[in-house]
Amino acid sequence: MNESIRILVADDHLIIRQGLRLIFETEDGFELVGEAADGAEAVRLSAELHPDVVLMDLRMPGMDGLTAIEHLHREQQKVAVVILTTFNEDDLMMRGLRAGAKGYLLKDTDRETLFNTIRAASRNETLLKPEIMARVLSGVEESSAPAEIGLTGREIEVLRWVAQGERSKEIAVRLGISERTVKAHLASIYNKLGVDSRAAAIAVAAQRGWL
Repeated sequence: MNESIRILVADDHLIIRQGLRLIFETEDGFELVGEAADGAEAVRLSAELHPDVVLMDLRMPGMDGLTAIEHLHREQQKVAVVILTTFNEDDLMMRGLRAGAKGYLLKDTDRETLFNTIRAASRNETLLKPEIMARVLSGVEESSAPAEIGLTGREIEVLRWVAQGERSKEIAVRLGISERTVKAHLASIYNKLGVDSRAAAIAVAAQRGWL
């Protein structure tokens, strides 16, 4: 049997933490290992408890969620962060993804989407709901073309499938190439965009209107 995904919840509202605890206690494959009421506590507990995934609220007293994501991405790179917030704010979403978050969920999301996003994050993959991606893309002005920074046509294809939440293995099948080649394309994309994660690459590409 596969080990449960270890989760840390960071939210300043006790009722949210209690609700999530109840959800994870009634679903196989997940273990809530800790709760934090602010960003600083989330960073400290993450170092102590070594969760696989941190569910991070963005607006908290003291150290906010965005700052905590930056700390985790810099100091605890094996920990995947999924933003879980009440607020429908595109700017915060983009900043969170650029800071290293693997996903973005609103607190009214359904259980299955919550579970799927956490599973993807634990695999170091990014899964964004179509409506979230649509909001990221809405109102984005075209900036530099992909070719201007050296992205090839195949790299753009890979990036667009990544934005749809496809895994490297699935992208390889779709494009008729090896999984190793897909990973090589991703490494090249990260280098050209100056990022180090799928989520950050998606955020940059969406901001520039390439998707």
